[in-house]
Amino acid sequence: MNTLALGPQWLDPDYLIATFGLIGVLVIVFAESGLLIGFFLPGDALLFTTGLLVTTNKLDQPLALVCFLVVLAAVIGDQVGYLFGRKVGPSLFKRPDSRLFKQENVEKAHDFFEKYGPKSLILARFVPIVRTFTPIIAGVSRMNYRSFITFNIVGGVLWGAGVTLLGALLGNVGFVHKNIELILIVIVLVSVVPIAIEYLRARGKAKKEAPAPGAPGSAQGGGTPAEPSRRGRHAKR
Repeated sequence: MNTLALGPQWLDPDYLIATFGLIGVLVIVFAESGLLIGFFLPGDALLFTTGLLVTTNKLDQPLALVCFLVVLAAVIGDQVGYLFGRKVGPSLFKRPDSRLFKQENVEKAHDFFEKYGPKSLILARFVPIVRTFTPIIAGVSRMNYRSFITFNIVGGVLWGAGVTLLGALLGNVGFVHKNIELILIVIVLVSVVPIAIEYLRARGKAKKEAPAPGAPGSAQGGGTPAEPSRRGRHAKR
């Protein structure tokens, strides 16, 4: 099977699975879920390909076991990221850039977490790079642990089992085999849809809450500028 050929061979999901098997998949899912060095790994495409290979018997493991182990690796990875964030705290934002670390990625995940709150742990699962840094930012922000573990598990199940099952479901479809690269690209694009929806909702809400022009307190309103004129009339008297 010819899979995603958009990068180096060692990032090709088919190559990774053929070389390292299920253990390699679990290690990559764990690393991408909460280790700083895992942000560049091909999580979505890897899980989809894993499910596809299970269905076509090229990966000799029961689908239920694969899904369970993937979810477990994803949840534990986020857990490690959260604990790391609690330990390093604000010093993470002062860390200098390096080849494997960019301050921009931390700031992006921080803004994402601040904007969407606890549910960002679910949404971030479907966004490359952001999913690696979000649990770390949750730890830095000292998010309530009970809320964290709840959203962590929900996100791990939806992403880990969901994408794997999707690959298994489509594994016997001839069109998928012939257009695997296109399918994987579509998966990446679809993964951005929840974020786009939340962004549009937040933008619409901000517009509704913004004061209308001419209303008291607005930049163009008449309430604030009127005060000096009243003082002026009193001064003349």
